[in-house]
Amino acid sequence: MNVFAAIGRVTLGFFRETGRVSLFAGDSVSAVARPPVYWWLIAQQLMRIGYFSLPVVGLTAFFTGGVLALQIYIGGNRYGAESIVPQIVALGITRELGPVIAGLMVAGRVAAAIAAEIGTMRVTEQIDALTTLSTNPIKYLVVPRLVAAVISMPILVAIADSIGIFGGYVVGTASLGFNGSIYLKNTVDFVTRQDVTSGLIKAAVFGFIIALMGCFNGFNSKGGAQGVGAATTNAVVSASILILAANYILTSLLFSR
Repeated sequence: MNVFAAIGRVTLGFFRETGRVSLFAGDSVSAVARPPVYWWLIAQQLMRIGYFSLPVVGLTAFFTGGVLALQIYIGGNRYGAESIVPQIVALGITRELGPVIAGLMVAGRVAAAIAAEIGTMRVTEQIDALTTLSTNPIKYLVVPRLVAAVISMPILVAIADSIGIFGGYVVGTASLGFNGSIYLKNTVDFVTRQDVTSGLIKAAVFGFIIALMGCFNGFNSKGGAQGVGAATTNAVVSASILILAANYILTSLLFSR
């Protein structure tokens, strides 16, 4: 019976946390439409979430595109299908790897930073001070990060797609013997608008998940420095898992036909 009790506790805990996250997300989304709008905070978070994430996202996308081209060439060489490298690299980057890799990299960098920052404010009672000063903490702390993440992630993914395809181009032309102009022509002819837009839609959803999990875990942290550390870890882990789950759901919806 202890086994069943443990399973029950885990199940109830899962649904309890799901409800808490859903209520927090509902409060945050509803606060977006209500004044005031802290434009300077949104601009500040756009710099922190978007601009400062460019180096890690760009480097990861470049090497991912290069490795993808190399692996597809090695696999296709067994069946005499080396010519499909440009098409599959472009398809894999724009549909899946660009949004997912960028989402995971930003989750590791941004979700942890958000959770640590807001968690520190929680344990030092700065959030309580905001409430005392008649400032809605969700409006002041959560909404700017949500808006900035939803705006900046599609931009980051668009840049990551370009850099990832360029990485495949560099490897294809420098190491695999492809003609540069033919490689680019095959890429442009094969990629469709739906391939690009589906990745950008995923990116916006991933940005919302990253900011939401960082804010939620930071907002509900407790127990001093140890609690802030736990909130930071939970933010990164939960954001990464939800990104992968959301990627599957969005792929099923966007490409169900």
